[in-house]
Order: sequence, then C-alpha cells, then structure tokens
Amino acid sequence: MPTTPPTLPTTGASRRRPRTLLAMDPPVRDALLDATALDRLAVVAETDPSLVVRDFADPAHAGVLERTEALLTGWGCPPLTAAALERMPRLRAVVHAGGSVKHHVTDACWERGLVVASAAAANARPVAEYTVASILFAGKRVLDARRAYRERRGPVDSLALLSGAGNHRRTVGVVGASRIGRRVIELLRPHDLDLLLHDPYLPAGEAARLGARPVSLDTLVRSSDVVTLHAPELPRTRHLFDRDRLALLRDGATLVNTARGALVDTAALTAELVSGRLYAVLDVTEPEVLPADSPLYDLPNVLLTPHVAGSLGNELGRLAHAALDELERYGRGLPFAEPVRAEDLRRSA
Repeated sequence: MPTTPPTLPTTGASRRRPRTLLAMDPPVRDALLDATALDRLAVVAETDPSLVVRDFADPAHAGVLERTEALLTGWGCPPLTAAALERMPRLRAVVHAGGSVKHHVTDACWERGLVVASAAAANARPVAEYTVASILFAGKRVLDARRAYRERRGPVDSLALLSGAGNHRRTVGVVGASRIGRRVIELLRPHDLDLLLHDPYLPAGEAARLGARPVSLDTLVRSSDVVTLHAPELPRTRHLFDRDRLALLRDGATLVNTARGALVDTAALTAELVSGRLYAVLDVTEPEVLPADSPLYDLPNVLLTPHVAGSLGNELGRLAHAALDELERYGRGLPFAEPVRAEDLRRSA
C-alpha cells in the first residue's frame, strides 16, 4: 500500500520549496525553461533541473522519486499509474506546464488524493488566436485569392473573384464553450459577426452573457458560414461531424478544427473537400499525422497545419511561468488558481 501523502503546507506568508521533479521529454524542458524560468524555478522549488524523468520504473531514479513531493510535468510525461505512484510515496502535487493532463493523470492520482494544476488557460490563448485568424481569413476567402494570384502571376479581378467574400454579418458557429471556445467568442465579439454557440453543458443564459446565441448543433451547422470546433474528445463526441452532419454545412462553408482530430470523420470530410463543396482549416486530424498520400496536403481549399495552434516558440514561456505560479502557490500553502478536478476532466479535453 502506498504511504499516505502529506497534507498541504500550512497557509501563510512563508514560502516552502517543495522537492520537485521534472517529468517530460528533455527537448520540452529545454524549450519551456529559459534562463529566467530556471532562476525562478530555483526560488520556488528544490529541484535539479538537469534531471528529467521519462520512465518512472527506471531504477536509477528510485531515490529521487521516493523524495519527490511535487511533479512539474510537460509533454511526454509518462502515465502516473498506481505502480508509478507507489514509487513516489511523498508525492502530493502535479503541476502541468501544458494543456490537457489526460495523457498522464490517471484515476490512481485521484485515489491518492493528489492535487493537480494545469497551464491550460495559458495554452488556450494561442489556440484561440490561431482560430480567430483562421475564421477571419476564411471570411475573406484568402485561400481562393492566394490560388488565383499564384496561378495568374499578375493582376487579379478581386471584385469578381471574391464577390461573395467578407466578414460583414457572417455567421460563425462555435461548438463547445470550453476555455478556448469562450476565448474565441471573446476575441470575435468586436467584429461584425453573428455568433452561434452549442454546448450541451451550458447553463441557461450563459451563451447570451458570452455574446452568442445558443442553438442546437444541427441548427448551428446549417446556419453558419464558419464552424469552429472546441469540444473535448470523448466517446460520445467521436466523429461528431460524420458524413450526415458534414452534409448539413452550406456550400462554401468552412470547418475549423483546432480541438481534436477524432471529432471529425476524416474520410467523410476528405470526400467533401475533394468535391470542392467545403473549405477547411485543420490543425488536428485523425490520424495525426495523415498518410503521405492524403489529398488534404494538396487541396487548394484546405489549410493544413501540423498541430501548431497551441503554445510554440516564445509562447512557451507563458506556459512555464503559469506552471511556476502554481508551484509557488503550492509552496505557500495556497490553493491552485487553475486546479484540475476529476469530475471536470471526465468531460473536458
């Protein structure tokens, strides 16, 4: 039986430096923690930043795992199974410098009473920004303009080519009032758009407060010029956009997916896109990565990117410091600002 984890540190002005272990891919550590973040890590935690664990079963890590009170995790962290937790009897907290914790936080973590935090709110910002840029570009029919300019290599009659383009009073349908979905709505509010929202968990009146009109999913799909997906990947959302639902999209509509590839039936969407009836902006797909012979790489009505909407480059610093904020709060005996709870995780990304 694992040792009962210690209680939270006593709340107060004093700061403790919990023994903290980094668990992620080493290249992720190098990208996340610049000199400023490393200096701050040394202040808020007792840790060896040169040690990054990728295998909790490695005997070489037995001693440090036994002493670890907090994990600072990132992409590539191995699953925190019951067997892994047995090797960390003092573990009390998991702070994830990324978005979803579903890849490594298991039911065993909740059974042990661990407290978990994530930098998902910080990661939502670049995803929402990418999404909003995609929506506005879709309204301007940028893919069509690019193709015409490339083919003609000279003047383009944009008034004729793009006579139906523009973002004035376009209808945008947002599927999912997640952190990212809400941020997308917030960023779209200043624009001259009509916003629809579908989320089966949304309390009455919440959509209006956000600045959108609540509708059924099929009504949203039929009514929107652009549909953007921000729902979690759950058994009931797999292929939420199947052949029948994709057929409801109006001719010339754009589907934006920055959420999870499994929300869309790739074969059905590919058929629609090959026909030229729809447009798509796809940052995630199923499978990820697509086969080399997939038509989606070359279709002129598709913008396909390799899962880059989330934090990259200098945006990673925001993730690192969001996680360090939480680690500092833990050391001060304060509750996390962005906690992850078991009941919420079951219906979130």
